[in-house]
Amino acid sequence: MLWLDGVNKRYIEEVGAMNMLFAYEDRIVTAPLDGSILHGITRDSVLTLAKSLGIKIEERKIDVVELMNDIRSGKVKEAFGSGTAAVVTPVGAICYRDECLTIDDGKVGKLTQKLYDTLSGIQTGKIADSFGWIQKI
Repeated sequence: MLWLDGVNKRYIEEVGAMNMLFAYEDRIVTAPLDGSILHGITRDSVLTLAKSLGIKIEERKIDVVELMNDIRSGKVKEAFGSGTAAVVTPVGAICYRDECLTIDDGKVGKLTQKLYDTLSGIQTGKIADSFGWIQKI
């Protein structure tokens, strides 16, 4: 379930217990960490990985009507949630009111897969941790 803000009921906040991110052609857009947005460690890790891949990050309020227009026009290339249990999880469709729009034919996008593979690879030790995230205890 995609959550909107409780005051205006129009700004994207989270999906279930995960942060929500949208991949456009040249950037990832996600809600800013203000108000009730979860300050997720996985979100931070995903944004750090994306920056290391040369992807711009835009943290701003995302109006659900604008988002639906951007999906409809093809500006939104991928959508995914990030969270501790799911790491990076693709979102294949967004529904708002009486309309459901499919994103990237409902498939896992290349960026979503790259972020998942890299982050889970670092977590399992299959990929070197160049960020200093893994600590032996």
